[in-house]
Amino acid sequence: MIKTLARQVGQYKTAAILTPLFTSLEVVMDVLIPWVTAMLIDRGINAGDIGNVYLYGGIMLGMAFLSLMFGILAGRYSAYASTGFARNLRQAMYRNIQTFSFADIDKFSTSGLVTRMTTDVSNLQNAFQQLMRVSVRAPFRMIFSIFMCFVIDARLSIIFIVAMLVLGTFLYFLISRVSKLFSQVFVQYDQLNAQVQENVTGIRVVKAFVREDHEKSLFDRAAEGLYKLYVRTEGLMALNHPVMNLVVYGCIIAVSWFGAQFVVGGTLTTGEITSLFTYVMSILMSLMMLSMIFVMLTMSAASGKRVAEVIDEEADIVNPSNPIMEVKSGDIEFNHVCFAYNSGKGSGEYAINNITFSIREGETIGVIGGTGSGKSSLVNLVSRLYDVSKGTVKVGGHDVREYDLETLRNAVAVVLQKNVLFTGSILDNLRWGNEHATLEECQEACRMACADEFIDQMPDGYYTRIEQGGANVSGGQKQRLCIARALLKHPQVLVLDDSTSACDTATDAMIQRAFREQIPNTTKIIIAQRISSVSACDRILVMDNGRVSGFDTHEHLLRDNAIYREINALQTEEGGDFDEPRKKRSKKPQKSKKS
Repeated sequence: MIKTLARQVGQYKTAAILTPLFTSLEVVMDVLIPWVTAMLIDRGINAGDIGNVYLYGGIMLGMAFLSLMFGILAGRYSAYASTGFARNLRQAMYRNIQTFSFADIDKFSTSGLVTRMTTDVSNLQNAFQQLMRVSVRAPFRMIFSIFMCFVIDARLSIIFIVAMLVLGTFLYFLISRVSKLFSQVFVQYDQLNAQVQENVTGIRVVKAFVREDHEKSLFDRAAEGLYKLYVRTEGLMALNHPVMNLVVYGCIIAVSWFGAQFVVGGTLTTGEITSLFTYVMSILMSLMMLSMIFVMLTMSAASGKRVAEVIDEEADIVNPSNPIMEVKSGDIEFNHVCFAYNSGKGSGEYAINNITFSIREGETIGVIGGTGSGKSSLVNLVSRLYDVSKGTVKVGGHDVREYDLETLRNAVAVVLQKNVLFTGSILDNLRWGNEHATLEECQEACRMACADEFIDQMPDGYYTRIEQGGANVSGGQKQRLCIARALLKHPQVLVLDDSTSACDTATDAMIQRAFREQIPNTTKIIIAQRISSVSACDRILVMDNGRVSGFDTHEHLLRDNAIYREINALQTEEGGDFDEPRKKRSKKPQKSKKS
């Protein structure tokens, strides 16, 4: 963890080195001032020598000015280094996250990554700044002050040694308890962020079903868990202040008692006892700062571990050593493929089990089956959004693991089940498919996706602004824009993962007709819930519980495949939902026969 975080200091190393240097010089000036003060009192004021008063007074002013300048420089460089360190941390995390596969994202969770990028990095930034300044300033000031105390009077200096031992023992027990609690706190932060993210993303559903009170109760439970953990943690940390006060006042009383006796006995001067009191406060303030540093480092250690995990995480899916840089055709072949969501919280059970089939270039393949049958898992393997657990998936005659990832994903365009649009104009969103696409190319893609009809009706046309998450367009409009975006890649394989479910039947038919006429050589895989969306496909793949139940034309499947025939009957004859449990569905035809 330390090496990972230290590497992120990067170009700010010079500032990180200059900060403790200037801090040390500032401390030297601060520590010498009380010593000069003692000489000012003893050799100037008490001796009645105005020349020494001016001399030592001038020296003190010079030291104070130098201390101020060193402090300003230390503060400036520490701010520069710490903010740069935080920037590098966020950049390193973000760049690595961009290489993550879907399985890697599942492992950390979206809310967990957000917490690490924000709260955890802020903790590390503050800790790094304190480490450069306070963790240098406090021990240096304490060591120099103790040294000066020994120079003035070694007998009284024993008091400070005892105070340090008492405080050190207390800090050891405090940190050992608090560090475990801070680790739990950040896990609770993840859960709280997850609750907020889910609620805000689905706020329209929450309001449509009048579930505000339910969501409030869920948030309250998450917030209450975080509150209780923080109360325990802060309760332990709060012990730091009273213990520090006890040590401080104990030292002051001890120095006052014994120092007064030494002054009366003539073994200690008034100036020396005055400077000793200054050094007492300096030592004890340094101890207090050190205790706060230990607490902050304890808290930031938990954050550092979480941030380092993301930076050090090796992506599940990476380019091979000598990748293939061209996909020559849209042929697809599955050979004894098994796949399980093993990463993160996955159960490890196969979502796809021993599937074998092949698709010829230019074919239009429909994929249909009940919820959880493995349809989306199947197509995610084609563009290598996930890697197979067993077997091979080939595109263009080569295993997808042999391709350069960018090459493969440009050749295999996927319109995912959850459509996402980004803040910006319609044109900006379309150019995600091809950043160099002209307006005419975007218009052509939108005509194929039947998106031009609603874009032309918008006041600003293709320059109409899309709000965050596509909030100002309907579900069907969002789907058509996402299809147009994929078409701009001019892919050899186009995968639509239930991407026309929000479109009406007529629009769905128009989109498929455009595909047949305008991109006949592109292999098209269409996942759908409606028979009408796949009936015109060259062949249809019927999925059932992670296995292929049938793979043939619409007519042959109606004749030979019981599952497909049942789906067709439910949708065309009874209008039912084929995602109902099989046992329930099987009862419906029996009732109709009895009647």
